[in-house]
Amino acid sequence: MISINRYVKNRYISFCLGCIIVVGVLQGLFLKLAEAVPSFSPLLFPTLTIFLLVFHLFIACFMAMKYWCDRKRLYLVAIAFAFTGSALLMAGTLSCFPAWLDLYQFSIINYNDAMIFFMFRHLLMAVLIFTSALLYAMRDRPFSRMTHVAIVVGMFLFTAGMVTLAWFYSSHSALFTLDLVDNETRQFMVLWSQVINISLIILWIVVLTTLMIITRVRNLFWISGNFLCICYITTLIMLLLGGHAEDIDWYRSRLFETVATLLIIFVLLYDVFNLYRDSHLKYQQSYQNSIRDPLTRLYNRSYFYDALNQAIDNANASRPVSVIVSDLDRFKRINDCYGHLQGDKVLQFVAHLLMDSVRPQDIAARIGGEEFVLMLANTPSDAARQVAERIRLNLSSFDKASSEGQLPEPITISMGVFTTTSPNITAEECVESADKAMYEAKETGRNRVVVFQ
Repeated sequence: MISINRYVKNRYISFCLGCIIVVGVLQGLFLKLAEAVPSFSPLLFPTLTIFLLVFHLFIACFMAMKYWCDRKRLYLVAIAFAFTGSALLMAGTLSCFPAWLDLYQFSIINYNDAMIFFMFRHLLMAVLIFTSALLYAMRDRPFSRMTHVAIVVGMFLFTAGMVTLAWFYSSHSALFTLDLVDNETRQFMVLWSQVINISLIILWIVVLTTLMIITRVRNLFWISGNFLCICYITTLIMLLLGGHAEDIDWYRSRLFETVATLLIIFVLLYDVFNLYRDSHLKYQQSYQNSIRDPLTRLYNRSYFYDALNQAIDNANASRPVSVIVSDLDRFKRINDCYGHLQGDKVLQFVAHLLMDSVRPQDIAARIGGEEFVLMLANTPSDAARQVAERIRLNLSSFDKASSEGQLPEPITISMGVFTTTSPNITAEECVESADKAMYEAKETGRNRVVVFQ
């Protein structure tokens, strides 16, 4: 328990130190940029807002798709609604810059409405991310269908309500007024600087604390989520220290939020990469299992015949194809005397010997109980016979000691060789001819190689 607590504490400390370093680097880079560019173009803020809007829509869609794949992860819905609502509120922010494409009409910017959308966006995201943390803590608890639907509907209504309120308060209704910025002087009003801003900072601190306690900063996704909370706290503190809407902190806060959002996107892309890699590995394993014999890991009958048919299609005098069919001598006695487990070890030993005796482009397969077959591409009959003879002599040289117990006694093998130089023959006919040669080896004394005539 002590070691677990120490590990968790070390994780928290590492995360906090990492955040301090990243924020410090961003701060230093921004100060360097501010020195190089004394005044920013009014296009910068709406441009960054457009980037953020697209990023948040991307994250919202990604969360919705992940939830659609796994309905048990209800906490993803809260995150999806948080970023969807944020994107909608940023669209409202862009409406405060009605002529943002025209550099000479920026005097009509409504900074008060922009700050209202900013405030509601922070409130919306803080509440929904806090909700996501609570749902994550209850992820193993089964919810009834009615409860599940009620939670989703509740989050939807909350998001819609916040977006609607922000729209009404932002100069679209005479019944709702909120003064946060003086549009004449661009100065922050007391309501923003002394009440709302501080309240949002406290709210985000509560969300960050809850998120860190529940998730324990256990994976990259939650690390990026916690870092987003820290960036929001940092940006709000910057705006608290700033004096007016066109202050450098106004641009710095948006830049910090953009970087934090990009980090989440990179984490999601990394998650996609891992899913693709895992699915690719599973596909490869599944494919290999479908073409391999489960005991010996040689190719199975189906794959061998497919490969042999392809090789025969290209066979000619300069590219002969040889087939070697082999059968262990008196293998039934091994099973009867030593048991089937020992018999399996013998088959595995022979399979490894066959694989080590052929080239990478050749095919070694198990087509029966103790019957194996080799396909040697671009190999004439004499060379195929030499390969078979080498395998026969090599196997007969092993005993129980030299095989490290894999063979309970010396084992011999009978082999038949057939070579074709014509594409006008089937794979079944090739194997049948090599099989006849193998049976001739059996009938003439076993432990020998016979070439089909």
